[in-house]
Amino acid sequence: MSRLLAIIVACLVPFLSHAQDLGGLARVAEGANTRAGWFGGVTLTLPLTQAVPFRAYTLNDPPRLVVDFREVDWTGFDNDEIAKTTAFKAVQTGPIQSGWSRLVAELNGPLVLETADMAVDDASVAVLSIVLGDEDPVRFAATSGAPQGSFTAGLEPVEPDVPDDVSEQTFVVVLDPGHGGVDPGAERDGAVEKHLMLTFARELKENLQRRGEIYVILTRQDDSFVSLERRVSIAHQVDADLFLSLHADALAEGRARGAAVHTLSDEASDTATENLVQRHNRADVLAGEDLSGADDKVAQVLLDLARQETQPRSVSIARQIIQELDTSGIPVNSRPLRHGGFSVLKSANIPSVLLEIGFLSDAQDLANLQDEEWRRFAVSVLGNAILHWYNEDQAKKGLVRN
Repeated sequence: MSRLLAIIVACLVPFLSHAQDLGGLARVAEGANTRAGWFGGVTLTLPLTQAVPFRAYTLNDPPRLVVDFREVDWTGFDNDEIAKTTAFKAVQTGPIQSGWSRLVAELNGPLVLETADMAVDDASVAVLSIVLGDEDPVRFAATSGAPQGSFTAGLEPVEPDVPDDVSEQTFVVVLDPGHGGVDPGAERDGAVEKHLMLTFARELKENLQRRGEIYVILTRQDDSFVSLERRVSIAHQVDADLFLSLHADALAEGRARGAAVHTLSDEASDTATENLVQRHNRADVLAGEDLSGADDKVAQVLLDLARQETQPRSVSIARQIIQELDTSGIPVNSRPLRHGGFSVLKSANIPSVLLEIGFLSDAQDLANLQDEEWRRFAVSVLGNAILHWYNEDQAKKGLVRN
């Protein structure tokens, strides 16, 4: 076995005859905990209301424990409580794709995965027990990696469906609702960034496609996780004319209010942007993505020569968006044009910007994003900005050709 310590359990039929609540999703029952082992390491115990197929494995750089389930309702589960151990830096839980859930524990060191077992106790609760042993960097690196095989079929990304009537004359826009699935993004007063951005993206898509020769595709259609690389790949597969990533972050440091647009740069324009870059670019790590070989894939789109033409076009759409939002009276940040090394903006030949529509850490921005009438006005103004930029961009291309 190439990855000896990747433990896959794809069939739990013996347990299912004892399971409760078979009519609904498995939920986390009381008693979830982590505890230190006698000789180092840690044991994670996760009771579920019914048995489900699962797989457990580790990933390296940085070291992480990943557990995939078919499927678990995480409502009421406290990630912070289960992370109260020196072995874990952070724990994330949530959907990863339709029908699949995931738990990711970022480890403080290369703790080797020893066992992963699920058993049904006397109360008919299915208890998952995962034992992580001592730190062993060599053994950890040799045995880590995402398992292969039929169990992973449900996690394969869905290819974008492009209609036959999309021609070279069609304006193709890729809208990227930030975060999703196991990566919730910012959270404030019960509002979750991933849900707000999916709603906003759907409404913006509807507004744009009512305008005629515009085709819009979303990088995610539901509450599913999509890797940063995959988001960029979708834009390339549909030969997009514009990539717009939508976010509404929350800042712990300082105060921020109003819309801001980010373009790509090797260096961040300010400290707040650098902190945003670090949080956004760590999304794949916190969601348990296998990043081995990712540098080679990203390198294929980091074409500096192509970017010499694309980057000014990205700056142009950023300025157009801020101008139209500001003119319409929609709140704009005091420093509305920013730049940083956001991985999701690294397409070499597609104008790409990241729009912070507002900040969940600001009460008024949060209220606006939850207001249907405000969103309707905002997507209309944003749609105007996108169309104005595209018409000017096409005219400039004609001048270049002449």
